[in-house]
Amino acid sequence: MELTLTMMVTTVVLLLVLIGFLVRPRRSHRKALNLPPGPRGWPVFGSLSLLAGTLPPHRVLATLAARYGPLMHLRLGSFDVVVASSAEAARLVLKTHDLAFADRPPAAWGAIIAYNYKGIVHTPYGPYWRMARKLCATELFSARLVDAFEPVRAEETRALTRDLFERAGAAVPVRELLMGFTMRSILRMALGEKWPGSYGSAAEGEVFRRSLEEAFEVSGAVSNVGEWMPWLAWLDVQGLTRRMRRVHAVVDRFSEQILDEHQEDRPRAGAGGFAARDLVDVLLRLAEDGQDEPAETRLTRAGVKAIVQDIISGGTETAAVTMEWAMAELLRHPAAMATATGEIDRVVGRGRWVTESDLPDLPYVDAVLKETMRLHPVGPLLIPHQAREDTVVGGYDVPAGTRVLVNAWAVGRDPASWPDAPGAFRPERFLAGGGAEGVDARGAHFQLLPFGSGRRMCPAHNLATREMAATLASLVQGFAWRLPDGVAPEDMSLEESLGLSVSPKEPLVAVAEPRLPAHLYTGAH
Repeated sequence: MELTLTMMVTTVVLLLVLIGFLVRPRRSHRKALNLPPGPRGWPVFGSLSLLAGTLPPHRVLATLAARYGPLMHLRLGSFDVVVASSAEAARLVLKTHDLAFADRPPAAWGAIIAYNYKGIVHTPYGPYWRMARKLCATELFSARLVDAFEPVRAEETRALTRDLFERAGAAVPVRELLMGFTMRSILRMALGEKWPGSYGSAAEGEVFRRSLEEAFEVSGAVSNVGEWMPWLAWLDVQGLTRRMRRVHAVVDRFSEQILDEHQEDRPRAGAGGFAARDLVDVLLRLAEDGQDEPAETRLTRAGVKAIVQDIISGGTETAAVTMEWAMAELLRHPAAMATATGEIDRVVGRGRWVTESDLPDLPYVDAVLKETMRLHPVGPLLIPHQAREDTVVGGYDVPAGTRVLVNAWAVGRDPASWPDAPGAFRPERFLAGGGAEGVDARGAHFQLLPFGSGRRMCPAHNLATREMAATLASLVQGFAWRLPDGVAPEDMSLEESLGLSVSPKEPLVAVAEPRLPAHLYTGAH
């Protein structure tokens, strides 16, 4: 019986391989392509097997790039893939040939979760994407609106520090607390309601939160076989498409309820006009004002829901995980923790909480955040680009349709850009005389690319950096941190767990002891 089953499985696999060989796209033989160097792959599957091991893909690709070069070609399943692994290679992809690589490859997240590519992240390059990008720049993430939501972020930060104050002396799960904080903050900015349980019962609110977390998880499955070999997508062998459709149904039900409630409030605005209270209000106004726009650039109800979901997914886990990495590095390096604490005490003191307006005067805190994003970019391969046309990059041919990856993890550890111990945590490198003074994470310096660069750069980078820096400063100012008894800094693991973001495989657990007057935590006078 076992032998028969084995023969059946073997036969099915061989048939699938044969089908893949027959249906795989054929390259034109009109001329030989001068592709970048890279490993020779197997028929049908290409080099996919190289990414199937225990190491995260960004580390595997970095190892291959050390052998084949900073601009490398692979065949992954049905697709040509080019990987940029140095600052100069990233510059070629994201600046020199930005327009040629401004497209996105098809992705299940965009098709299912984002209402058939009506969001921002996975939307193909074209009129709709340009419209959405303009909305982000002039409305959703404008300096005016980011400033307007500062009280929300400050209130949620105080709720976080109050929670830690109430758990003083106990070992706390840092990521769990930070995930709750970022979720509450982004939901209040996006939806205008306080979390949890704002929509329906608290139990329903919890279902919404868990569904969003599962959406993050399935969207981060880089080994989705159906996306690399579309001819196998119908099998959904990993069940990811089924999970996405189930999650989408739950999230869409809540999204409809959210939009209905916002629209019901709009007629009661009075003769003075409707004052937007949150990002949903802004999007609904823009959708209403754009009814006469051409269909290809019109913001519809589905588009509002897709953009809101992109904002929530982009503003929750990535920020929380970056701050977790920062706290882990500070706990591993007590001298850096002491330096950050001393800077905040000198600039702010202990009689009030640090605010976002203090951040320009806290260069070491800024350096800690930059160094964290250099060593631990939560999106180590960025979001894939796709070649819109045949392009020559650095003397190599990159055919139209090629998927282009920027390995931000490899770029951030490249000795050519970071000659001073590239694998070490040294925030001082970003200060005067440190060798990287003036390098920022806003896309102009290609050796540091946590948010990408060019047309497809994360549009919320300003909001993200302000929130993370202010929150990190509050955690350092408000508490003396230590590891649980029996855990030494040198024993901390930096092993990575891969999902939507690259987080510590062992979630950080630490003890926080208050170091400011009690009334600052409780609000009592």
